[in-house]
Amino acid sequence: GSAVQWLRDGMRLINKSKEVEDSSRDQGSNGVYMVPAFVGLGTPYWDNDARGSVFGLTRSTTRENFINATVESIAYQSKDVMEVMKEDAKLDINSLAVDGGASSNNYLMKFQSNILNYKIVRPECLETTALGAAYLAGLAVKFWNSKEDLVRLHKIEQIFMPEMQDEEREKLYK
Repeated sequence: GSAVQWLRDGMRLINKSKEVEDSSRDQGSNGVYMVPAFVGLGTPYWDNDARGSVFGLTRSTTRENFINATVESIAYQSKDVMEVMKEDAKLDINSLAVDGGASSNNYLMKFQSNILNYKIVRPECLETTALGAAYLAGLAVKFWNSKEDLVRLHKIEQIFMPEMQDEEREKLYK
């Protein structure tokens, strides 16, 4: 999410965060890769001295390619984290529930589904932290009687299924 804010506030390539999805409709990143290590790299690299980088720029690189590379970097970082989680937990993961502002971007969710090879589940309410606090408060004051009442309230807005071939996924991630 902070990478999209940087596109807006730092680079001034967009005026509103929503414009990111509009620029993503027709073009991918065209071989451009972005590493948004603005304050170092966290999990699984733990390198506080790392700095952001952009690779693959050519004369044909467009504003849209640059924006898409930035958006795709979110999915690549998610894959890095998920790979470590799978290894540590010794579990096979095949779906991911998402929330927050970035999850409203259909291009990102589709790319993330493809690069992770997971089903991505986006709820109607993207602010699940606040919603969870409200649910806990409601349970505490007996507004709801049980967790089952809350499960019935949870609505899925959209599910994104992977469509990318394994060879393409591996090539992009490598």
